Amino acid sequence: MSDSPTLLKTARTYLVDLVERVLATFVVAAAGVAFAAGPADMFSASFWETVAAAGIAAAASLVKGLLAKGIGSPQSASTAPRV
Repeated sequence: MSDSPTLLKTARTYLVDLVERVLATFVVAAAGVAFAAGPADMFSASFWETVAAAGIAAAASLVKGLLAKGIGSPQSASTAPRV
């Protein structure tokens, strides 16, 4: 039972990291669709506009993960300082 505190810390770390990644991806994907298709047409985007939005979201997530090493823990892609 000596691993319980470690397990709880690991679960909390995972949850914080996961929530941050999900929220960041949502914001980046919404911005990607708005940028690729234009705000007026974001609900009628073509296939290639959708692919462009996914590419923008992927690139922004990569940059965010790389920048997070300098902000948060160097062993995590999270910007949360306690992760």
